[in-house]
Amino acid sequence: MPRNEDAPLIAIGSDHAGFSLKESLKARLEGSGYRVWDAGTDSGASCDYPDFGLKVAEAVAGGQAASGVLVCGSGIGMAMVANKVPGVRAAVCNDLYCAEYGRRHNDANVLTIGARVVSADEAARIVDVFLETDFEGEGESGARHLRRIKKIRGVEVKYNGR
Repeated sequence: MPRNEDAPLIAIGSDHAGFSLKESLKARLEGSGYRVWDAGTDSGASCDYPDFGLKVAEAVAGGQAASGVLVCGSGIGMAMVANKVPGVRAAVCNDLYCAEYGRRHNDANVLTIGARVVSADEAARIVDVFLETDFEGEGESGARHLRRIKKIRGVEVKYNGR
């Protein structure tokens, strides 16, 4: 599929453990027509995941990217750093169920994946489900999800002041 300049921009990043998987996912996203901004890393050399997780989280929180994808060994470290940025709801999704319900019920806007936990094929399916699933927060049936997201936002304001 040719790249669509109107397609959502996906910010993607990884540490050294996730570098190979990030490159694979980036190529797949671009091949599917998404615009992709790669926050790094640019090799498999040892590096610190918070540096790249922060870049992606800031791009999503700032509205430059529609969604983020972060890859490290387990997905956990990247989620921890991304969730420190107000406005980010990062979900560790190493299976399809979590990818779907992280979006559907929690309105996750950053996906984190463990390169040492899932295969490249499974990671690709997880990214597809995450990006193709809508938040159910609209209408009467979704009111409970929206109420909970507002409470998460309240925690951010309480501890971050913004």
